Amino acid sequence: MNLTERILRARYRDSWEAPSLLAPGEVYPVEIEPFPTSNLFLRGHRLRLDIASSNFPHFDVNSNSGEPESAMEHPRVARNRVFVDADRPSHIVLPVIPAVAASDHSR
Repeated sequence: MNLTERILRARYRDSWEAPSLLAPGEVYPVEIEPFPTSNLFLRGHRLRLDIASSNFPHFDVNSNSGEPESAMEHPRVARNRVFVDADRPSHIVLPVIPAVAASDHSR
């Protein structure tokens, strides 16, 4: 079950006003802030993060070629990688709201 999602074309990772294409083989920091949501995770629950270059038809097609968003003349297969080693410690930051005692709910 998807709890939230967000779309960000990597060319806009630094700025909407000054897009910058990615160079193949280079590693870039990218921060993606998902839409707000709330969920109670019980012991044993797990999270899954999906990274994709496209989510068509929910969002417009990404040609992965650097062409303008509406162009599809030279589509390419994208290779997405998320690094989690000591030099590139990718992570997810989740706010945690402390548990409230059952008696506190009646107020």
